[in-house]
Amino acid sequence: MRNLHQIISSVARVAFCASMILFFGTNLTAQNKKERVRLNAEYVKVTSEENFLNIKASARINKQTVAVKNIELTVFEVILEEETEIGKLMTNNMGIAKFVIKDFSALKSDSTGVYNLSVVFDGNESFKKASRDVTFRDATIVTDLVQKDSLNFITAKLIDTALDSVLEGVDLNVRVERLFRGLKLGEDFYTTDNDGQIQVQIEDGIPAVNGILTIEVVLNESDDYGTVISTLDAPVGKVIVDESTFDQRTMWSPRGKTPFVLLAITYSFIFIVWGIFLYLFINLIRIMKS
Repeated sequence: MRNLHQIISSVARVAFCASMILFFGTNLTAQNKKERVRLNAEYVKVTSEENFLNIKASARINKQTVAVKNIELTVFEVILEEETEIGKLMTNNMGIAKFVIKDFSALKSDSTGVYNLSVVFDGNESFKKASRDVTFRDATIVTDLVQKDSLNFITAKLIDTALDSVLEGVDLNVRVERLFRGLKLGEDFYTTDNDGQIQVQIEDGIPAVNGILTIEVVLNESDDYGTVISTLDAPVGKVIVDESTFDQRTMWSPRGKTPFVLLAITYSFIFIVWGIFLYLFINLIRIMKS
């Protein structure tokens, strides 16, 4: 009977130890599990201004897509399978980063005119390594303002700079730059003709500061060229009359812009009230002395 109890006790101890090892081993594995980072990168060119990559880092955690913030990314130029670092950057609190290509002319394309970049995350204690390749050709949009029969038009020509040839059959968007979202001009998109051109009429009466419209012609998220934007300042808008009274002294102005009349009335009441108090105080002293 004693041997049976000893056997049962031994089996119980072994089972307890095994369960503890399994429990802590599972927790340790869960703690050491690293999530996979998803990198998205888009090439954007603003003609005659800047070239940059829009980068976004995210991860799928607990069946939800979350932004991966404050991680360091490295951007490489890839030439014949050789990587050359051209910069580093950090994602912000929304997992977004913008890498400006400071000297685009220093980049080298391959024999077909394609540029190859790579965005790399080296990983950390929470996330695995990740990378994203970005390939694109260089294109430019040449814009001009023309008048025909007293009507204003914007023309745009899309050119592959490496081939020095126009691009036909490509859809372009035309819009007027606004603070939050561009104002579409005409159709949703315009397709370039055999000369790689589009021509869009500028509607009359579009309001603009000083009458100057900033018009954008956009090649949006092309598989070959990325996003290409060209802007043109056209003095054909309706002049906005500034009716703001922010810097004027009105009843609804900030405290520092109070009307002088109101200040004079307010201070007059203050002086009158304090004058009455002073008069009463002086008379009270005279009464006490007498």
